[in-house]
Amino acid sequence: MPERIGIIGLGLMGKPMAHNLLRAGFPLTVYNRSQPAIDALAAAGARPATSPREVAAHSDIVITMLPDAPDVLGVILGEHGVIAGGNAGLLLIDMSTIAPSATHAAAAQLAAHGMRMLDAPVSGGDVGAINATLSIMVGGAAEDLARAQPVLAALGTTITHCGPNGAGQVVKACNQLAVALHYAAAAEALVLGARAGVAPEVILRVLGGGLAQSRAMDLRGPTMAVHQFTPGGKAKFHHKDLGIVLDLARSHGAVLPFTALAGQLYTALLQHGGGDLDHSALLLEIERLSGIVAPEA
Repeated sequence: MPERIGIIGLGLMGKPMAHNLLRAGFPLTVYNRSQPAIDALAAAGARPATSPREVAAHSDIVITMLPDAPDVLGVILGEHGVIAGGNAGLLLIDMSTIAPSATHAAAAQLAAHGMRMLDAPVSGGDVGAINATLSIMVGGAAEDLARAQPVLAALGTTITHCGPNGAGQVVKACNQLAVALHYAAAAEALVLGARAGVAPEVILRVLGGGLAQSRAMDLRGPTMAVHQFTPGGKAKFHHKDLGIVLDLARSHGAVLPFTALAGQLYTALLQHGGGDLDHSALLLEIERLSGIVAPEA
């Protein structure tokens, strides 16, 4: 019989991940701060819960997919949290993107109660979550990853053991750094082309067929060209992620000048009200700096 799974956080990523776990045949208990998301999963066959504690009480493995470290630590350590409801041997898989230091703190608290932890942040956005094609970066013990493998295989196609607890979050920070710079490069290319009178579809076709090609540009270039920024990953969360990247860089003596500039551009995007747009909306800040007025949505 498959292990009982719990998932806490049914947002843009967590909801389709939960559906994929149900489709894979796992007994599933779900919790979210807003009730409609719980009701939708309950209608699909999941067990609804009223707290993270209840999720843990009915689960062997608990997945968290939450916005930031305070959310993760709250559902693990809080009065009605995972530790309060779980049994020794429970495995927590945190698939959120948080600082490695927060992962270390959570893992230590769980270990003190006989529980295990993997940090397993993901890349692939909502499309990857929906299609179960996420890339999953795992930190933790090899034996815990072996136990989690069937669960993670229902969610993604690339599962990489990066090292001990926290290593998955370090690799995710590197991923977010690179994605931000890919979007910045695509934005600058589109703006330069527009200013010089070349159509965006021409720019994208040529760049996509040569050394400048990237998956980020393939996925978001066409939507950037028509200013369609329905979020697959929200700008406010990428801004948060770059804060993690830069904090990590400072703590380890790494100098990341391009990432620092990208972080400033995301700060400006949020100040202009773009936090809930797709993270590729970085284009709007390059356009503002260039005096280009974006079309009305």
